[in-house]
Amino acid sequence: MAYDRYLAICHPLHYPTIMTGKFCGLLVSLCWVIGFLGYPIPIFFISQLPFCASNIIDHFLCDMDPLMALSCAPAPVTEFIFYTQSSLVLFFTIMYILRSYTLLLRAVFQVPSAAGRRKAFSTCGSHLVVVSLFYGTVMVMYVSPTYGIPTLMQKILTLVYSVMTPLFNPLIYSLRNKDMKLALRNVLFRMRISQNS
Repeated sequence: MAYDRYLAICHPLHYPTIMTGKFCGLLVSLCWVIGFLGYPIPIFFISQLPFCASNIIDHFLCDMDPLMALSCAPAPVTEFIFYTQSSLVLFFTIMYILRSYTLLLRAVFQVPSAAGRRKAFSTCGSHLVVVSLFYGTVMVMYVSPTYGIPTLMQKILTLVYSVMTPLFNPLIYSLRNKDMKLALRNVLFRMRISQNS
């Protein structure tokens, strides 16, 4: 999405020739492959841990931290590898997004009209809200060790990035649509009238 927004705003005339269906499919496939390649190493190390206690995970997701918590032996090497790998993946993806938005902002500030700048900011604003919501919670979960974070808070954070972000995605992006804004205003107006009656 960051690269798509960068192309659409910084190179609008080249956008149709660069962002073809084939190239878009390649970008999506690359994201999926990199996402899947990040798991075999931690899975290998976690599979080597001794599990002798309860086999009930106190979480609603089978995640790395709850699995490591079930181990009956300390696993500092596994934890170090997991947190280092998670931190690197998150760091590089966030740096890529921030770099594209830095270039984008530089291009937006060079737009002469205020209406053009406003349109460019509204195009990027929804993506930045979703990215902030997702990466903020994911960084708390996977970059910082979760020793001090209570299990309930871990569940809530996991719920935010795994359920709430995809749930809010269509809503956040559709609020840019004029028809959706009008429908939302009508609903809020009707609610206000019904409350006053």
